Amino acid sequence: MLHLQKISLVQFRNYVQQDFSFTSKVVGICGLNGSGKTSLLDAIYYLGFTKSYFTRSDSQNVHHGLLGMRLKGNFLLNDEQQEVISILRENNKKEFSVNGDDYKKFSEHIGKLPCVMIAPDDVAMVVGASEERRKFVDTILSQIDSNYLQDLIDYTKILQQRNSLLKQAAESGQINEALLQIINEQLSQKGTAIYQQRTAFLSEFILLVLQFYARIAGKGDNVSIVYDSDLQNGKMLQLLQFSRQKDMILQRTTIGIHKDDLEIKMGDTAFKNDASQGQRKSLLFALKLAEWQTLKTKKGFAPILLLDDVFEKLDEQRMHNLLHWVCSNDDGQVFITDTHSARLQQQLNAIGVSYQLVDLT
Repeated sequence: MLHLQKISLVQFRNYVQQDFSFTSKVVGICGLNGSGKTSLLDAIYYLGFTKSYFTRSDSQNVHHGLLGMRLKGNFLLNDEQQEVISILRENNKKEFSVNGDDYKKFSEHIGKLPCVMIAPDDVAMVVGASEERRKFVDTILSQIDSNYLQDLIDYTKILQQRNSLLKQAAESGQINEALLQIINEQLSQKGTAIYQQRTAFLSEFILLVLQFYARIAGKGDNVSIVYDSDLQNGKMLQLLQFSRQKDMILQRTTIGIHKDDLEIKMGDTAFKNDASQGQRKSLLFALKLAEWQTLKTKKGFAPILLLDDVFEKLDEQRMHNLLHWVCSNDDGQVFITDTHSARLQQQLNAIGVSYQLVDLT
């Protein structure tokens, strides 16, 4: 069981200094836009991932006009206390610790306190570029398997080295063949390992997503999801050799697992072209709830679920189906934000769960 009991925010986004205590499995957070609902959810996410869900730069999370920030969370994980502290110093030096022990590599924390965020802009994962879907799959696998995360970090570094070599070759008119061969072999080794793990994982995960979609939408809508990768067409080392001329011209690596995608269709057409707002939201929730269920199965306890303004553009029945499932589970803590306190209370009362309401107005 994983529960957040207390959180303290100092100079984080909307907050100069604020403490919150959470006493319930289901926590509703209400307030007008700009009151700090999303910032509070992001602080919880930050303590699980060592970074913000919404911004890439840590300095962007510091309260406007101030320097540095500090987050502290008191979690209960399988009856053991976990005090997590993240500090960004005024010189932008970052520190992260659990129970007083500092991490040398922040990546070591990933997967220890898993959580799943669902936010309005996440719909880009369904209708946007392939990068969004790769990031989604990588986020799940990185929390399950630290070796996968390390392979991903290594692959990214090697890919950058290869692209730099291609740019240097374009400028000088010649390439270091021996170095290119070494890089190709290293990239192929890491890429193949990542491809194999993605293939094994997605074979089960996609089925789970489609089951959740039917549960939320009330029907399947003939939705299909297929994993698409260059490595389905041959071994990566050979593919890199075949694409060499194209890569030299474009000065970047044009094949590999960094181009993988999930192809989503409804019938014979692309899902994003025909799907309604409700269908898009239903698929987004299906993907995220499948992530939640997968992490729960692999970890042996439910991750924290963070739902940010999920009620917008979702009809009454879909909203009820979603809430009934996520709030009626035996364990698992759920945080839900909404601008309308009455609407949120009505929905939670309708499914008969006890909950805590945090009013930020």
